[in-house]
Amino acid sequence: MEASAPIIRIQDGVLGHKDNVVLSQVNLTIHPGEFIYLIGKTGTGKSSFLKTLYADIPLIEGCAEVCGMDLNKLRRRKVPLLRRKLGIVFQDFELLSDRNVLSNLDFVLRATGWKKKAERKARAEEVLELVGLGTKGYKMPHELSGGEQQRVAIARALLNQPELILADEPTGNLDPETTEGILQLLYQISQEGTAVIMATHDYAYMKRLSTHVLVCQDGRLRPSDELNFRISVPQ
Repeated sequence: MEASAPIIRIQDGVLGHKDNVVLSQVNLTIHPGEFIYLIGKTGTGKSSFLKTLYADIPLIEGCAEVCGMDLNKLRRRKVPLLRRKLGIVFQDFELLSDRNVLSNLDFVLRATGWKKKAERKARAEEVLELVGLGTKGYKMPHELSGGEQQRVAIARALLNQPELILADEPTGNLDPETTEGILQLLYQISQEGTAVIMATHDYAYMKRLSTHVLVCQDGRLRPSDELNFRISVPQ
């Protein structure tokens, strides 16, 4: 069987801003279905790395392909095409507070080209079932717990059947029990073929799942076993 093409391929990448290089010598290949923890101290480049992947900040040097699109050749008007292939999950949920859960999802579907109302409704209900919120579609965001709001954010990220999910500290505002549920959900999504990169400080959960760990440290992004970085796991 022929191996699947990489979702992400970066060669000799330099990331950050022209006047502030954050990461250099980035060489990385990620395939469909991989679950990657992205760790490192605050300010070491985790968010800059994710923002480069979804073309919020440009690649300074090197070559990079994300979901089959060459970041060096990506015109600004084509950025939405890239982002339709991605799902992005933030720490603060970023739900629209003036509409219910289904309307939040419908807003994204309309913005990404879904024309038929019935198809939008069916897809929104489908992703809510996937994240365990099939009965919560008519709730307002403030009526949900933090964990439920983050599940809605993950459902939103799944709407366009992304090849890659980028999650930036998605459990940062959640309690430990809720955190574990969100991690298990993201891991399950990866097992179904969608690559997941999750920036996190929740080191205690890393050894519970069979995953890869990338570390931002000293201006580099490398697998944890190549750097002098020890994960401290609370007992």
